[in-house]
Amino acid sequence: MNSSSTRRQATRAKLYEAAVTLIAEQGFSATTVDEIAERAGVAKGTVYYNFKSKTELFEELLRYGVGLLASSLQAAAEETEERGGTSVEALDSMVRAGLVFIDRYPAFTQLYVAELWRTNRAWQSTLLVVRQQAVAVVETVLREGVERGELSDEIDVQLTAAALVGMVLVAALDWQAFQPERSIDDVHSALSRLLHGRVSGR
Repeated sequence: MNSSSTRRQATRAKLYEAAVTLIAEQGFSATTVDEIAERAGVAKGTVYYNFKSKTELFEELLRYGVGLLASSLQAAAEETEERGGTSVEALDSMVRAGLVFIDRYPAFTQLYVAELWRTNRAWQSTLLVVRQQAVAVVETVLREGVERGELSDEIDVQLTAAALVGMVLVAALDWQAFQPERSIDDVHSALSRLLHGRVSGR
């Protein structure tokens, strides 16, 4: 990668960080391009050099953030497979990877979850595409687990994958907003019990 594209990536990362923080604090409509530029420490023209509009910046931010999440889930699954772990162990590693991601990017996660339930947004189709990107990683592990006989063939792969991703996102936001004194190990262990079906008390 040449130095100008490395520089451009670094500038974009700064703009994403500035935009996500401001939008999480005050909403999309209230956030101006001037504020994003100021928070990122760049000239206003730099924003428009990298993105045609504030909406395009936000769409690319969604792609970037969910891309990072999907990559970290994928890496967790691959690492488990390399050491000969089961599908359930891979899912458990992915739960932890999701929590680590959310702990690192809380403002992005809040924004992403909030936007998922809004309608009539210019970026609705982008959001559906990026959501599917993250859920597909989990679907693949579930499907392979069913094929190997490690998981029940009665599971609904699509809904189960969506439920697992949703569980991690919402539980992590709850952890950060209402139970911040808990450690990541603590939260992971609670979700892990759910994943392993060890909640019934039998």
